[in-house]
Amino acid sequence: MPEPTPEALRAAVVRFAPSRTPALTQHLFEAATNAQRAQSLAPLRAFVHSWAVIVAIEGHPERAARLRELERIVDEGEADPAAAIAEIRAIREAAEAEAGL
Repeated sequence: MPEPTPEALRAAVVRFAPSRTPALTQHLFEAATNAQRAQSLAPLRAFVHSWAVIVAIEGHPERAARLRELERIVDEGEADPAAAIAEIRAIREAAEAEAGL
C-alpha cells in the first residue's frame, strides 16, 4: 500500500488503474477547493480514504473484477441485490483494513 498522500495515491492509480487518473485528479481538485472554503481538512481526509480504498481494490485484479461484476448485478436490478451488496461491503471492508483505515 502506498503512503496515504495524494501524490502516492496518484502514482498507485497511474500504475493499477490508469483510466481512473482523471477522476482522481478531479476529486483532488474538488477536495482541495472544499477544504479551503470550509477551512477544514475533512474533504482532503475523505479524498485520501476514498482513493486508498480504490487502490487497495485495484491492486488485486481479481478483487477489482469481482467488485465490478457485483456492481453490475446491483445496477441491473434483475436479481435480489442483497447478496451482492453484502459482498461489496465485505470487499470494501477488506480494502479499508489493507489500507490501514
